[in-house]
Amino acid sequence: MNHVDTLFIIVSAALVMLMTPGVGLFYGGLTRSKNVLGTIMQSFTAIGLVSLVWMLWGYSLAFSPSLAGMVGGLEFFGLSGIGIDSRVGTIPEYIFMIFQCMFAVITVALITGGFAERMKFGAFVLFAVLWVTFVYSPLCHWVWGGGWMGAMGALDFAGGAVVHMSSGTAALVACLVIGPRKGFGQRAFFPHNLPLTILGAALLWFGWFGFNAGSALAVDGIAVNAFVVTHAAASMGILGWLLMETLHQGRPTTLGAASGAISGLVAITPAAGFVGPVSALFLGFIAGAVCYGGVLLKAKLGYDDSLDVVGIHGLGGVWGALATGLFASTAVNSGGANGLFFGNPAQLGIQFVSVIATFAFVAVVTYIILKIVDALVGLRVDAEEEEQGLDISQHSETGYQL
Repeated sequence: MNHVDTLFIIVSAALVMLMTPGVGLFYGGLTRSKNVLGTIMQSFTAIGLVSLVWMLWGYSLAFSPSLAGMVGGLEFFGLSGIGIDSRVGTIPEYIFMIFQCMFAVITVALITGGFAERMKFGAFVLFAVLWVTFVYSPLCHWVWGGGWMGAMGALDFAGGAVVHMSSGTAALVACLVIGPRKGFGQRAFFPHNLPLTILGAALLWFGWFGFNAGSALAVDGIAVNAFVVTHAAASMGILGWLLMETLHQGRPTTLGAASGAISGLVAITPAAGFVGPVSALFLGFIAGAVCYGGVLLKAKLGYDDSLDVVGIHGLGGVWGALATGLFASTAVNSGGANGLFFGNPAQLGIQFVSVIATFAFVAVVTYIILKIVDALVGLRVDAEEEEQGLDISQHSETGYQL
């Protein structure tokens, strides 16, 4: 065991855990005031709920020996067979397990933005358990646990497919299955507390250093590079979004700055261990512009993705995966592969296959899970409860006493 590496991953896991309350604040500020607590509640509850699933069987499905490259078995059920003396690289497997647990937690929290303001809390609980079991854990195994996608050579350093494309796809399916909010398309739904959203974005940016740099699993040059390119892409994501917003609407907004930063962070996630700082500047800037366009597309297509999970995480994750196939360089990571711009066009094709496979798998299984949950407990609050707000109807609380 390397004690420096172990301490680094302990701190990184704590940073990634902080991101989930950050998601709650980011999303909570974007909702109407009558739904702020219900929205934050879903993210905060995900920490406990997904952690339980992960420790009992999720980690085993993701990281125990592979069954035909599709999923792990149950050898590690209840964390049996691992302990403080077992290792992943130079760190104890226990802390690797917790680090990966935080990724599973935030992925579920991200999905909630797609169906914000209209899903029953009980339905969310059941959905989260089933989704981590049958979608997240197998997909994690495909990429990082010895499954077929990693064996194919797909590059996903910290979760472009596993976290962002999967959450964006699941959010899209969920908002289509559940349907739009009452009054969608007839009246505007304005964010009730943008300072809360900015605070959430800042916490996400801060935690993302652990998310990406920690994925190196060691204190080395790859971790240092991941830290630098993460900041570079987030910074340029702001500028790309604000430029497009100014050209389109005539003025930049604080919400645009926050959304642009998240867009850059999403896009650099799969690439952080494979691209250099200059490539990250281009990647982040394009991410801000592309994700702004993706959010505009929502209005044209008419689906009610409440908090733009599809446009930012889904589309940003796709761009990040494909950009990895463009900008990857073995000068950054000798264990990776070169991308198209560094003489290896085949890598872009591999990345494209990983994007299609992720979307198809997540969309189909998420749809099945939602239909099961709807049949068992019902997905959506009734019209009166939705008008009242989830804070009161689901939790008997209010976010503000004015």
